[in-house]
Amino acid sequence: MTATDWTTDVEGAGRYAEVNGINLYYETHGSGQPLILLHGGLGSGEMFGPVLPALAARHQVIAVDLQGHGRTADIDRPLDLQFMADDVTALIDHLALDRPHLVGYSLGGGVALRAAVSHPTRIGRVVAASAHIRSDAIYAEMRAQQGQVGAAAAEFMKDTPMYQLYQRVAPRPEDFPRLLDKIGALMAQDFDLTEEMRGLQVPTMIVAADADMAPPSHYVEVFKLLDGGLRDGGWMNEGRPKGGHALAILPGLTHYSIFSSPLFATTALAFLDDPAN
Repeated sequence: MTATDWTTDVEGAGRYAEVNGINLYYETHGSGQPLILLHGGLGSGEMFGPVLPALAARHQVIAVDLQGHGRTADIDRPLDLQFMADDVTALIDHLALDRPHLVGYSLGGGVALRAAVSHPTRIGRVVAASAHIRSDAIYAEMRAQQGQVGAAAAEFMKDTPMYQLYQRVAPRPEDFPRLLDKIGALMAQDFDLTEEMRGLQVPTMIVAADADMAPPSHYVEVFKLLDGGLRDGGWMNEGRPKGGHALAILPGLTHYSIFSSPLFATTALAFLDDPAN
């Protein structure tokens, strides 16, 4: 994969918003019900380039570059999912958006879930893709690899699309090793959102690849916390999860291909635009 695989023909208007002490970059595409798009770690809004045309054909897509990523310069605070969730909520206020949807992948999926937990009345629906809710959910070999992420790895990442994109768009390209240090520290933290998921009030679809960073059973476990997979759905959907939640395991994909797959866009839109939700 190269950075050019993330390009799109959909033109957007890029701006900055001063929120929570950070100069947050966001790019707007299309029109319709607002949809805030949240990228994965070491990426930026460009990651969704291949699926942007489909999303922007039905929604006003607001692609955000999270703290220290893409065109949003880092500030003097740790990378923390709750801080970033609060940034997104502050952007909702800044833009005077009425209950926008949140669609996040990996890091962005975690941010979307935390925003839904903390600010449920401000958000319409959530699609959280490839976002595990416990630090021990991912495969042991992946946890070992994450433990090696830090500034020293910068030299080895120069051929990756994440490094190349960062060098092209970041306000301070020399900050890439600093970003690796912060991402490494974030991934080293233990966390468990099990109890928060039980009480989630925002209709949420949990999405994963069938060969993701955590096993499919983990995402089924999350769905069960959301009142899903516990009984037959019924002829009239009367057995569906009471909160309007859903689960999708997408075939033939991995953690590294799901975010740019047309199947992801189609699945997300089917959930977001379903009048039953």
